[in-house]
Amino acid sequence: MTVSALPPEHRAAVSSEPSPALVAGVIEEIGTALRARESEVVEEMTLRILNENDFTRADPRMEKMRIAAIHSNVSTMIEILANNIPLEHMQPPIAAVESARRAAQREIPSNLLVRSYHMGQNSIMRTLHEEVERRRLPVELGLAVVKLLNDRIYAYADWITSYVFETYEAERIRWINARGTVNSSTVQGLLSTTAPDQAAFEDATGYRLDRTHVAAFLWYTGGDESTVLNVLGSAARALARDLQTDGPPLVTAVDRRLVWAWLPFGEHRPAVEIPESWAAGGLPAGIRLASGLPGRGLSGFRRSHQQAEATYFVATVPDSPPSRSMSFGDPGVAVVSLLTQNLDATRAWVREVLGELANDTEQAAPLRDTLRTYYATGESHLHTAQQMILHRNTVKYRITKALDMIQDGSTPHSKLDIAVALEVCSLLGRKVLRAPQR
Repeated sequence: MTVSALPPEHRAAVSSEPSPALVAGVIEEIGTALRARESEVVEEMTLRILNENDFTRADPRMEKMRIAAIHSNVSTMIEILANNIPLEHMQPPIAAVESARRAAQREIPSNLLVRSYHMGQNSIMRTLHEEVERRRLPVELGLAVVKLLNDRIYAYADWITSYVFETYEAERIRWINARGTVNSSTVQGLLSTTAPDQAAFEDATGYRLDRTHVAAFLWYTGGDESTVLNVLGSAARALARDLQTDGPPLVTAVDRRLVWAWLPFGEHRPAVEIPESWAAGGLPAGIRLASGLPGRGLSGFRRSHQQAEATYFVATVPDSPPSRSMSFGDPGVAVVSLLTQNLDATRAWVREVLGELANDTEQAAPLRDTLRTYYATGESHLHTAQQMILHRNTVKYRITKALDMIQDGSTPHSKLDIAVALEVCSLLGRKVLRAPQR
């Protein structure tokens, strides 16, 4: 906005102190302009906060909630500016409140949560200063606009930070007193301390470490959370009973929808995978399971948990094909868990390797499944046909067609690259596939 673009009644005022109405009008205009840039503003703020204050990357559900909280806060601030809404008329964004609750449940330090809001305040102010500079306002008017923007954004940041901090503290106290969290800090200490006191851990939990362990994550994907922790704990104990463990499992709640569990075994090593048949019949509706491989002693306790966590990360990637249970020992899971640490690079690599076969279409899907099975069976047309219940000629046709789609205009890749890329597609689905052209 230039001087000539101002309403006639305000042009004379810009050389002295601008009127409150003029300043408010400019701010409303800036807020309206930010609506058109909202996705850009959210993306910039999200990248900065997650990169510089990373405490949720190992937990995709928590990171997704943080992103939703950032988006909702940006939307709220834009509406306050664009519509000149008084702060006392506002309600805290639901995603921001829920993100604070979950941070408390995961025992994430509150100072990290508060730091995220300070970073968000700084990020939005940078964007607003750019908007002011873009308008080339007269000096007095520009200073008045910047001052009022600072006041409004500070007031919002102070208000929402206080609210979410109070929410965090209330949830932390409730969570400490909740059933099933007795072992939480003890378990966290064993997992994170370089030289833990194993005897103290065993005394506090009643769980011995001098045996073989299989770690598991159990989580709930339904709506009603009222009795979820009890159901998750019961599912872990039922799994231990059916697998004939050496004693009761160690179960600790992470939040209202997620528990960690360790299944103890004696000298015998259990099956590498928890049977899918058990998951189908033994897990209540809405509950999913991710498990690690057997490991012995303290190192096995930790390593199996790391594997279960990596499996959980793969299983909860947004838009990935759902399954009731997944094990670190399942084909492709270990490799894909590493590749999911940089989904953007993995997505680009999969599309480079598979070419048109990476298209998310009804034509490409069965071709990918057939070629993946073909490589998994040692490039046997017969075994592929038997496993997929297809005629051998159908298998041969699909494989030829799949390879043609891969090789059409692309740089040749090894069979290993192709096989790995197909496993990634099988586990992550649309998250790495190329959306169909419209």
